[in-house]
Amino acid sequence: MEFLTLEKEAFGLDISDLSLKIVKLTNKKGFFRLASFGKMDIDPGIIEKGVIQDEDALAKIIKVACRKVKGKRLNTRYVVASLPEEKSFLQVIQMPRMEEKELESAIRFEAENYIPLPIGEVYLDFHAIAPIKDHLNHLDVLIAALPKKIINSYVSCFKKAGLIPIALEVESQAIARALIKNEITDYPLALIDFGKSSTDFIVFAGRSIQFTYSIPTSSEQLTAAISKALDVNFEKAEKIKMGYDLINPKADARSNKITQAVTPILADLATQIKKYINFYQDHAAHEHLAYDKKIEKIILCGGGANLKGLPEFFSENLSIPVELGDFWVNFSSKKINHAINSDPLSFVTALGLALREIKNPS
Repeated sequence: MEFLTLEKEAFGLDISDLSLKIVKLTNKKGFFRLASFGKMDIDPGIIEKGVIQDEDALAKIIKVACRKVKGKRLNTRYVVASLPEEKSFLQVIQMPRMEEKELESAIRFEAENYIPLPIGEVYLDFHAIAPIKDHLNHLDVLIAALPKKIINSYVSCFKKAGLIPIALEVESQAIARALIKNEITDYPLALIDFGKSSTDFIVFAGRSIQFTYSIPTSSEQLTAAISKALDVNFEKAEKIKMGYDLINPKADARSNKITQAVTPILADLATQIKKYINFYQDHAAHEHLAYDKKIEKIILCGGGANLKGLPEFFSENLSIPVELGDFWVNFSSKKINHAINSDPLSFVTALGLALREIKNPS
């Protein structure tokens, strides 16, 4: 599903409030290879809760990031870029079976019952979900909508950066494509993107996203809590955080302070995740799925997922198996000695964007 398409080779560009990531892939005889990648911080205030406040400043950062990628130099101006999860609306709805042309007009009419904005103020896209087991009475359709002013602002910014957007996609769709092999599951699972500025909760079942929610808790809040508890600057607190083990902390005063600082934040996040898991399991209709709607596994990604012991912490608090995402799950080979191996989980969204175009060229 995409909001804008043209035909050209492209790279993936993931933009959040506080950082951006780039991934460029190559496809040689059906085998994907990582060609280029890069990341850069975005100063606070340039983007706020997914809304671009300063297009010119963001465009300059994008230009610099494109020049400074590692690996091969970017040889294209065409980009597949992310749209902010917190400003998007995704919903699986049921429609009578009909021809594709009829479905397009019917979806626009039906979507007004689900989208919390006037239909004239949003860009709307959809795709019919192929069932795991056949049903003849209806179609499951994933609809996605974002405010036109949000999308127009991102498109304007990319153009100022000298880029040509060939597709814009909601973050959750890119994450699912990157972490779920062949984009199909035998059971419902949850994806948790624990990022620098927010946490995205995503349920994927069968061949599609089924439910999403953006949670304001972020990995940067952990860093801020450590900074305050230990009276150190933010940069040092970030390094301390990455050396801290949530499950097996050292038995000293400093580790005790860190534990007291971060545990309440993570416990609250676990509580919120559990609430949305229960909501999904209580309300989801799975008539086209060949299995129960209970979530059987959680996959973590995002830069915050690098916190040692986080999978074990969530598994214990949620009573569901939790594991780190596999950045290389859709690659033919993992024998790639790039520096990206030191922090692959923060590049998952950018990878999913790059995969979208290289797997299904426009």
